[in-house]
Amino acid sequence: MTYVVGVDGGNTKTIAFVVDADGRILGAGRGGNSDIYPHGTAVSAVNVIEGAVEQALDHAGLTRDQLAAGVYSLAGADWREDYDEFRDELIKRGLGQSVTVYNDAIGALRAGSPDGTGVVINAGTGAAMGARNAQGQFWHTSYWQDSLGGRDVGYNALRAVRHADIGIEPPTTLTPIVLRFFNVTTCADLLRLFTMRGSQAPSDIQVSKLAPYVLTEAANGDAVARALIIDQARRLVDYALAAARQVGIEHTPFHLVLNGGLFRHASTLLKDAVTAQIHAAAPGVTIHSSRFEPVVGAVMLALEALNIPITATLQDTLAATMPTQATFET
Repeated sequence: MTYVVGVDGGNTKTIAFVVDADGRILGAGRGGNSDIYPHGTAVSAVNVIEGAVEQALDHAGLTRDQLAAGVYSLAGADWREDYDEFRDELIKRGLGQSVTVYNDAIGALRAGSPDGTGVVINAGTGAAMGARNAQGQFWHTSYWQDSLGGRDVGYNALRAVRHADIGIEPPTTLTPIVLRFFNVTTCADLLRLFTMRGSQAPSDIQVSKLAPYVLTEAANGDAVARALIIDQARRLVDYALAAARQVGIEHTPFHLVLNGGLFRHASTLLKDAVTAQIHAAAPGVTIHSSRFEPVVGAVMLALEALNIPITATLQDTLAATMPTQATFET
């Protein structure tokens, strides 16, 4: 049998799947942050990736020398030097007879695009935009992009509450929610929590967890929360269109894949705003809500590297053998 590994490596978690040529997920593994930038070296980042792959191999009852191909879709694969360092370290450890590294946006794109082309907006804790054309040319926003996604929504909610407290912006129903979330009673207490000498300020991950509350309050009619979500949609679309331009598909009816936790919220406000704004600029774009998590995109790319077509039957097999949602929880 032929076996491949696909890995989605991010700033909050790293997921690895070992899959056979028919699309059966035989093993899954999980690790923490595998971004080369906070780690500082590829050796340290790949330690996390290797641990996730080993877990997946153990579950599958396989060894790394049985992996015909590995595709690693990774946060921190931003510059050519990053790609080279990641790939050299992965090859050194035998994590695939052939090894390909992509930025994490490209795995997310492949997971949701019918043919692997188009543009992806992946909005979770952070955000990543990428594009790929029919010739295989790809581009990702990387350091061209400002902070976006749940973390950005969370910090903007904090700003709105701070401004509302002193009358710069209108009152918002976000205020009691944010205070309760951080277990404080006043905005001053909230500010002390983030700024006072000797205090341990909440992490970016904690702040990002405000985003679902902002989406809920926006759906419930709070004007401040709604404005934050509409603005988030506008900026996501700006970068999505920029990505399309970089690979020359901006004037074609390309696929736009929406992926990530912000798009899985019960409120469709963000999705609806993105859809309206993209269609105003590019009417022929087809919107897709991704069926799969980004790690499945890495798996698909690994199978395609071996000239195994991604058929409807193979995708159904992937879906039928998917591990529980707990594997993906942040």
